[in-house]
This record gives sequence, C-alpha cells and structure tokens, in this order.
Amino acid sequence: MPDVQPPTTAEAEPGPPATTETTAHRPRPAAGPHLPALDGVRGAAILGVLLFHTGHLPGGFLGVDLFFALSGYLITDLLLREVQTTGKVSLSAFWGRRIRRLFPALATMLAVVTVLVRVFAEAGVVRTTLADGPWVQLNLVNWHLLAESAGYWDRFGQGRVFEHLWSIAVEEQFYLGWPVLVLIAAAVGRRGAVERRVAVAAVLISVASLVLMVLLVYPADPTRVYTGTDTRASSLLLGAAVATQPVRCALSRVPRRWAGIAMLVLSAGIAALWVFADGTGSGWLYTGGLFAHSLVAALLIGLFAGHPRALVSRLFAGRPLRWLGLVSYSLYLWHWPVFVVLSPARTGLDGWPRTAVVCTVSIGLAALSKYLVEDPIRFRARWARGSRGTLVFAAATVALAALWLAVPPPAPPAIDLTRLG
Repeated sequence: MPDVQPPTTAEAEPGPPATTETTAHRPRPAAGPHLPALDGVRGAAILGVLLFHTGHLPGGFLGVDLFFALSGYLITDLLLREVQTTGKVSLSAFWGRRIRRLFPALATMLAVVTVLVRVFAEAGVVRTTLADGPWVQLNLVNWHLLAESAGYWDRFGQGRVFEHLWSIAVEEQFYLGWPVLVLIAAAVGRRGAVERRVAVAAVLISVASLVLMVLLVYPADPTRVYTGTDTRASSLLLGAAVATQPVRCALSRVPRRWAGIAMLVLSAGIAALWVFADGTGSGWLYTGGLFAHSLVAALLIGLFAGHPRALVSRLFAGRPLRWLGLVSYSLYLWHWPVFVVLSPARTGLDGWPRTAVVCTVSIGLAALSKYLVEDPIRFRARWARGSRGTLVFAAATVALAALWLAVPPPAPPAIDLTRLG
C-alpha cells in the first residue's frame, strides 16, 4: 500500500502542554529518529491481507483499513509540518513526492503483469486485465469496478489481476483532495489554529462518510460502500485527525503504564475483529463497525507515535514485522496477480502449501521491486526530480497508456451456429 516516511520520535513525543493555547501553537520539532513501530503496523496490515486472500483469516481484509488510517496519519503529519515551517503547502512538491514514491513500482507491476498475462493466462483474464489497466492508471479503478458491478466479496478467485488496486485508487484520490483542504485551512484565519481547523475538518468529513455508508449500504452486497471513496474516506481521515496537535498532545500525556495497557487492549481488539469479522455476514461493519475499527487503529497509531518505547511499540518494531512493512507497498501490488496466476488449478496445490508458495513468490517480487525500482528512484535518481522528472513521468505515462492499446486482445470465443435453432 502507499506509504510515507513515518514521523520521527522527536516529532511524536511533544511534552504535555501547559494550556490549550500552548497546545494550539506548539511548533512541531525537527526531524529525529525513525519510528520502527509504524513500519511494524504496515507489516501487520499486509500480513492480514495476505492471510485473508489465501483463505486463512476471515477478517484480514481489515488490514486495508489499518493501512488507510496509517496513511491518513502520516500524510497529515507531513503536511502540517510543512505548514508549521513555511505557512503553506506546496501542492506541486507534495504530488511530486507521491509520484516518485508510488508510480515507478506501480507502473513496473502493471507492465510486467500485463505482458505475462497476455502470454500465459486464459482469455478471460486477459480481457479483464486490458479493460481494468487504464482505470488503474487513472486512479479510478474502484469506480470502474463498481460501474461494472464487480462485487468485491465474490470476485476474488476470479480472473481480475488488478482488482485489489481499488484501495490504491482510494488513497490516490485522498492524496489529490486532502492536501488542498489542508492548504485552505492554512490560508484562512490565524496560523496558530491551523491544526485545530484540520482536526475539525477531518472529524466532520469522517462522520459524513459514515452517514453515507449507513445510508447507501446494500446488505446483500456491500461492495458499493466498501470500495467507494466517499464511504471509505472516514478510515483515512480518522488517521488524519489523530495526526493533529490537539490529539497528539492528548495521547502523549497518557502515562506510559496506561498507554501500554491501552495499546495492548486496542491491539487485541483489532486482532479479534480480524479473526471473527466477515465481509458479508457481519452487517454491523457497515453501520459503524468499520468506523470503530478505523478509530481504534488511528488511536493505536497515535499511541505508538507518542510512546515509542512502550512494550507493545517495541513488539511491533520487531525486525521481521518491520521488514515486511518496509516492502508492504510492493508486496500489496504483486501479491494478488501472483495469487491469480498461481491458482490451485495451475499449481496443483491448496491450503497452506499453496499459501507458502504464493507468499514466497510475492515477497520475492516485492523485495526486487523495492531494492531495484522503488529505492533507487526514490532516493538516488536525480533525473526523477524537477523538470526532468516531470518529463520522465509524462513519457512513462504515455508509454503505459500505449501498452493497453498495443497488447492484442484475445479472439472472441467461437460460436457454433450449427447448434442454434
């Protein structure tokens, strides 16, 4: 899933304010050590998704909500730090960073998977791949799938290799709209109250999103409210609300002992939901359950940031879970195409043996993507920045768009007219 650099320990541990006015005006400290527990949060989220898609964890799809809450938190923290430093948000710089972070790995996966599917997959998979690909590139694939009545809860296991990217589209749409609202909040009224205005906006929009979900849900197939941007915005914006200074300071004031107990309780609650929740059988998810899960996830993230040395924080910062989090974006991109292509029919495997194979292949591809594509372009490629980077992105976008036209679709199925009539 899309992510950003977690906030630093120094940023995450502001001291308790003396007054409300002090809280509203306290500057965000300069960069400091990395927060490994938040990488572990990503690792837990992608692990839940993998186990859900392999049929071992009924509520593992809620890992996406954990991703959403974390993305909302981290993006808002970055935006508010920029406002604190410069008094505004540079939209072009923000979107440029997002493109460098997300587009190379996504474009690579789209191109490689499309070519491999055309060569090796059945005709039906090829057709859906060529139909869905342009909408993935436009960051609108969630709405495209809804327009095609592609039900989320029955489509997994069928031949759509890009269907999991609905969540990437939701996040990309959030990255387009939310910075603009933060910029407006920074430009209107007193600068010292920016974080309060952002917190209020995040909470109000989250509640409106919840109301839409309750009004629009169709219990027999909740796909519309599960994958729609308007009804899923609450998961991202609850994380955004927790990133604001009033909430951060309140969480940092919790004594370490009680914060540790709260982290343990919240983590256990999330784990229980992942074990017992069901996408179609748990109707309460769409009348407040998803909202509550996202709120719990956001508060847990805020506590991790405010208390990085607590026991639960250190457990989430463990090396295996943290490394899984570091490759989580590419792992999310690659895992579902691998699961579709290496189907039980093709591999002759099922259950845990197949899970071991598909997860191993997915993790291997994710590691290659991170170390050969993501990190070099994100951190070392000078050509990916400035005007040259804009030209490269434009050329890559055109090339990817041309791919959908260049790859020949399979021949339509033959119809034996002699059997008609």
